[in-house]
Amino acid sequence: MMPDFRFEDALWARGAARIAGVDEAGRGPLAGPVVAAAVVLTPELVPEGIQDSKQLSRKKRDALLKLIVQQAEIGVGEASVAEIDAINILRASHLAMCRAIAALPHAPDHVLIDGNMIPRDLTLPATPIIKGDTLSLSIAAASIVAKTRRDAIMWDLAQQCPGYGWETNQGYPTKCHKEALQNLGVTPHHRRSFKPVHKML
Repeated sequence: MMPDFRFEDALWARGAARIAGVDEAGRGPLAGPVVAAAVVLTPELVPEGIQDSKQLSRKKRDALLKLIVQQAEIGVGEASVAEIDAINILRASHLAMCRAIAALPHAPDHVLIDGNMIPRDLTLPATPIIKGDTLSLSIAAASIVAKTRRDAIMWDLAQQCPGYGWETNQGYPTKCHKEALQNLGVTPHHRRSFKPVHKML
């Protein structure tokens, strides 16, 4: 099943003109920031092939990102490793989402959030959608933007801290990453509140 405009259509019918889909990438990794994206699509300018970023190859995500950037409004927000450790990953994900929405060129009339919770600091009308990246085209587009932006950040960090495999594992707790933690130690980019890292400290 491909995502569509069923949720957006219902909101457009009620008079909401600008609808932003919001998703994050990077809740599970042991290292790096969490990145969120907000995307406002124009119905007649939707790139073909948009779906949940996890279902797409890197090449396809990169190609779709270029089209989304050209044809939609985008906001991107991050929460740092320090913020993740200070307020926990759920709150940090919501903080990144609020920053992404605030980074849009114009405030949306309604926000569709991937997941089952609305960020507590979000003051705009919003609807949480479980598995939203598989159901809503706007959220699926946001998932592509968030994933590609975070992958690029982790590739850059991999050049600064070689040996952890971040250019391929994006900071997730793969065997290679956990072995590197044992052999090379904890970097400033590791989330100290996450159990595998915390145990090492």
